[in-house]
Amino acid sequence: MEKHLYYEIFGGVDKSETLTFLDSIERSNKIRSIFNELYASGFLAATEFKREIREDTLFLAIATGIKFNWVELRSGNVDPVLLLNSGFDQFRFRKKPFQYNQVADLFEKVLIQSENEGFPFATIKLDSLERTEDGFSGALNINLGPFISFDTLRISGNSKTKRMFLAKYLQIMPGDAFSQKKVEQAIRQIKNLPYLRWSGEPQISFQNEEATLYLPINDRKINTLDGIIGFLPNEIEENKLLVTGQFDLGLYNVGGKGRNYRLNWQRLSQYSQNLKVEAIEPMVLGSMIDIGATFSLLKEDTTFLNRDFRLDFGYRFKADSYIRFFGSRQAGDLLATASLQETQTLPEFADFRYNNYGIEYELFRLDDMLLPRRGFYGQLEFAIGNKEILRNTGLPDAVYEGIDMKTIQYYIKGEAVKHFYFNSNWGLMAKLAGGMLVNDNLLGNDLYRLGGLRTIRGFNENFFFANNYAYFTFEPRFYFDTYSYFMIFADAGRLENSVQRLNTDYTFSTGLGFSLETNSGIFNFIYALGSSNGQEFALNLSKIHFGYTGRF
Repeated sequence: MEKHLYYEIFGGVDKSETLTFLDSIERSNKIRSIFNELYASGFLAATEFKREIREDTLFLAIATGIKFNWVELRSGNVDPVLLLNSGFDQFRFRKKPFQYNQVADLFEKVLIQSENEGFPFATIKLDSLERTEDGFSGALNINLGPFISFDTLRISGNSKTKRMFLAKYLQIMPGDAFSQKKVEQAIRQIKNLPYLRWSGEPQISFQNEEATLYLPINDRKINTLDGIIGFLPNEIEENKLLVTGQFDLGLYNVGGKGRNYRLNWQRLSQYSQNLKVEAIEPMVLGSMIDIGATFSLLKEDTTFLNRDFRLDFGYRFKADSYIRFFGSRQAGDLLATASLQETQTLPEFADFRYNNYGIEYELFRLDDMLLPRRGFYGQLEFAIGNKEILRNTGLPDAVYEGIDMKTIQYYIKGEAVKHFYFNSNWGLMAKLAGGMLVNDNLLGNDLYRLGGLRTIRGFNENFFFANNYAYFTFEPRFYFDTYSYFMIFADAGRLENSVQRLNTDYTFSTGLGFSLETNSGIFNFIYALGSSNGQEFALNLSKIHFGYTGRF
């Protein structure tokens, strides 16, 4: 049966209202909340002076009484630095309405600051309260309790990660003041290490004025060793074999100290191949700075050869945020000039050197770094530098006339990936990526390379050259196991290639496939159809992308 409430408030607040409730309990809770709101607004003497029930309606009259104000709130025995770090402002408690929620908020901030400075058992209260007519004055009184410092981290799982490496990485060193904030950050940071997996809930033990953090973590099978080699008849050189293949090696957390090494080599045709080698050394010389080095090589048939050496300096300034400063030297060289002897203009592909310096930012908010099902990942990179076009003795001198040989070149690129996990079976991955390359003398071997399994599916690897690009991926997933799923997808992109003066390319691809997690690795299979200016949307041009990554 419905219950009704009609109430009137007199005094510092004039208000009347009629409300309807499902039962008398819900009505009583509303009355309690009305008084709590009055108390929180400084009407500490609010009282009920009339109550009458008529059938299913309760008539209530409330007098607010006088509104109390703060005369002052003194710092008492609380360290002024602690109060400053907690955001305490005495003027908020001087000749202002008495609002207890402000006091409670101050208490919470002081206690949080205390537990992050080695005093997790601190308590605080109001002391020396005095009332003068409609005003209150008082002082803060804190009992910090014992000072607690961190003891050595304890790894309770089977991980072979070195404790001191993990302590430095998490910034929880023996002897440091206990900090609840550091503990919470540590739990989030471990989730961002793809080679570790939680095997239970982390725990904290306090004894002898020391805190021990127990981390139940296991090593994850993430190291990769994968390769395939093919021997085919060489159609260009008779009586010889063409060796093709691919080799991938990834070693993570080497020696239990967070060192990572990766190598990828691919050769799919007679004259084209690419190589990429990466290495990361974390927390160099005991600092929080990571140093990484990358070398890339791309040989595009008999047209050009590109090399890129990059040196990174990275710093994790939050549990989910990572920033890199880097320097890179890129070099491009023509491989064949016989067909360019008569050209009078600079060809699309030419020799160059490009030194650039830049910054990269990454944001990780994923439930799993290796196989995410929900969360967000974002990456943004910008670099600027000097580019020099080199004279090639195999080209006529006329092609360089009127060309500014040294120019400023810059680029920006990034991506944002959002994973949705609706229930145990259904999920969605959405991705937006883009890049822009700017220079007065862009060359074909400067350009971004797109197409293939990791970018726009339905096309061969590195099918597109682009100086500006953007593409969007929409991928619903049906999970039939924890990390295994069927999926359909659509990739839509916009690509510009001003170097070769091509029309803007609006690409579209769609298809289906699956990802299967096994004890020894992950197998991916995708069937895709793609359309672009250079490829029709036709079944005979469909592409099959597949890959198997063995893990140990």
